Formats: sequence, C-alpha cells, structure tokens
Amino acid sequence: MVQKAKILLVDDRPENLLALEAILSALDQTLVRASSGEEALKALLTDDFAVILLDVQMPGMDGFETAAHIKRRERTRDIPIIFLTAINHGPHHTFRGYAAGAVDYISKPFDPWVLRAKVSVFVELYMKNCQLREQAALLRLQLEGGGQGGTVKESAGLLAELSARLAAVEEQAEALSKQLDDDSADAAAVATAAHLERKLTGLRRALDALEPGTGSGGPSPLPPQN
Repeated sequence: MVQKAKILLVDDRPENLLALEAILSALDQTLVRASSGEEALKALLTDDFAVILLDVQMPGMDGFETAAHIKRRERTRDIPIIFLTAINHGPHHTFRGYAAGAVDYISKPFDPWVLRAKVSVFVELYMKNCQLREQAALLRLQLEGGGQGGTVKESAGLLAELSARLAAVEEQAEALSKQLDDDSADAAAVATAAHLERKLTGLRRALDALEPGTGSGGPSPLPPQN
C-alpha cells in the first residue's frame, strides 16, 4: 500500500485552515494543521511533507520569516512552498515571496480548482520520488547481497523496473517545465522545475552506472532524494 503524502497547512486563522482542508480533501492525502510559523517548524522536525501552503500575514513569525527558516534547514529546504496571502502590494511584494523560496504565490480569494491542481502536481512528484527511493534501497540491498539469495537476473529485473519508474517521473517533470514555459511563469517557479530535473538527472546517471558492462566494479551509491 502506498503511503499517503503529508501536506502542511499554515495559517493563524482556524476558518482559513478549515477552508483549505475542504478544498484539498479530494486529494485524499494527509493534511496537517499549523496555526503559526513556530508550530510549522516543529512539525517539520519530525515529518516529511510533499508541499507547504503558507499564509504570509501571521502574528509573530510571518510567512516570509517561516519560509526563511525552512530553506535554511537541509532536511526541509527542498520542500515546495506555496504562499497564500490576502495582501496585494504589487510586484515587489510578490518578488519577496519568490525570494523567500516559494514556488508559487497565490492571492486570496483564490480559485479552489487551481489551488487543488497546483498542490496535486507536487504531491504526485513527491509520491513518485518516494517510490524511486524505496526501489533504489531495494536495488542496493539486492546488489550488495550477492550470493545471499540475490541473483544477477533478479537484480537486473529490479534495475529495469526502477529505470522505468524514473522514466515516468522524468516525463512528468518535462511536462511540468513545458507548462511553466507556456504559462509564462515566474522565474522562481521555473527554477524549481529545473532543480527537480537536475536531481532526476543525477539519479539517472547513478542508475546507468549500475548497468552491466559499465566497469564500475560494484554498485554506485545513489544520490539522496529529498
């Protein structure tokens, strides 16, 4: 059974959190509430999240400051952040959101269908990434096991399956990049997609190094996937 992805909802107003839960419940994922930036940072210490929906204007630690803390942590810096705000101070305010590390910046009131679609993209990529990590771990164990129950044929089959899964994610990442280009998206969102493609490229190189006949002399370590 595939484990559900966790989505972190950060807003100091309970009614806003309730509205977000109503919108995103159709995705059938695990929704985690945080009523402040401090509470969000605590949740991020122990759990992994596919995406963070972060309100900008909150008492105490606001959304920009919270995002800065998230991006400074190695464990959480690659988690996509979507800023939600009722304030619209023009391009400068939006630029500050992207500078803080957001992949998107949505003004309230927002279209529920659009928000759900944006979140679903990051959930899908997160789930595929988790599957790849699990397959990579199994492959590593299989190759390192040698004669302890593992055969070359089984290892080759597992490698082929992992390669096929990676190809599917690469195709989705390419489609996402094209969509961002077509929509004339902000540079920050395009940069995030490019970052994802670079990580996929690194994983593809590692898999290619495991192919028979590469002369690697053994299994190459797969790069960590956040």
